[in-house]
Amino acid sequence: MFYLGNWTDSFADNYQWSNASSITKGMAPWGAVALGEIDEVVQRLHQRPQTDEAWWEEWCALAARIERFADTAAAEGRQATAGNYYLRAGNYYYTGERMVPPGAKKVDTYRKSLRCAHEGLKRRYPNVELVDVPYEDKSLAAYFMKSPYAKGRAPTLVLFDGLDNCKEMSVLFAGVELAFRGIHTLAIDGPGQGESLRLRNIPSRYDYEAAGTPAYEYVASRSDVDPERVAIGAYSAGGYYAPRVAAFEKRYAACIAWGPHYDYHANWEKRWAAMKKDGASVATSHFQLPWVMGVADMDAAMEKLKKFTLHGVADKITCPMLITIGAEDKLVTRDVAEQLCGAVGSKDKTIKIFTREDGGFEHCQADNRQVGIDYVADWLEARLK
Repeated sequence: MFYLGNWTDSFADNYQWSNASSITKGMAPWGAVALGEIDEVVQRLHQRPQTDEAWWEEWCALAARIERFADTAAAEGRQATAGNYYLRAGNYYYTGERMVPPGAKKVDTYRKSLRCAHEGLKRRYPNVELVDVPYEDKSLAAYFMKSPYAKGRAPTLVLFDGLDNCKEMSVLFAGVELAFRGIHTLAIDGPGQGESLRLRNIPSRYDYEAAGTPAYEYVASRSDVDPERVAIGAYSAGGYYAPRVAAFEKRYAACIAWGPHYDYHANWEKRWAAMKKDGASVATSHFQLPWVMGVADMDAAMEKLKKFTLHGVADKITCPMLITIGAEDKLVTRDVAEQLCGAVGSKDKTIKIFTREDGGFEHCQADNRQVGIDYVADWLEARLK
């Protein structure tokens, strides 16, 4: 069927759904989704009222179908094929879970996603280890992707998520490219993210060095990691987290804000105002921020966000710093990237603005993630190798 939309805007009148679909499409270069399967869901959703239930039903129906193919292939001993199916099913379950409010249904859907991701990773990427990073009296869930090209103790990126995404995505879209360049990756669900939020009940916090320091200490303790060449990075909302960590944990050798923030509360004041007028006009579901912050409602979430600022913090960053932003980013404006860059104390600091000509002009290069990670990986390789 024909529908009004394009690659980045599958739903012309619903940015929330378009953004979520674009993020899922962005996993295609790593075989973790199939564009034809995604189009099936998009077409079916165009024939239904735009409700969160419809979103969950269609994405999870696809996920269950692909999961059945995976289970059959695994039972028949076709493990490589099963791995491909499992990775796709995991991403589709996670996409369906995105619009489900916190509760049993969300957790059940997430567990299905995680099960498929684990089954897929162990078959397709045997160089990925499931690890737990000590954190206060709990632990943070992570994957360590070891580069098969690394020699001796090698450089490593510690990569946290943003507000919505998870380590199951970043271990592929970042880990694979970095591994090719001889760099290990610790893809980690920090406080308020992925498995650490959903199954371990660890909410976000402004002083993210509380997670960044144990993450550094974990990788530095490994015999295959060079502790002098460990970088910190994060994307989207993590554009606040990574600089915060680098400001206070000086053992990191470089920092990447993949989609920058400076005053996260100020950004959310604009987003909340838009959300009140039209919830579909913003990228995030109405429940997401309070859930991530571990509070009851938006008023409490906004109050907690007041401490999420890099004012008086960014000047403490002294390691090499990369800030990336899409020229047509709908979540963060270019002036935020410039504000952060101006405040950072590092002598070596770079802003990369991805244009339409470059590709990757959307938020965190969701429209062309390959272009984004190639630039990030090249920049990091030049500073850590």
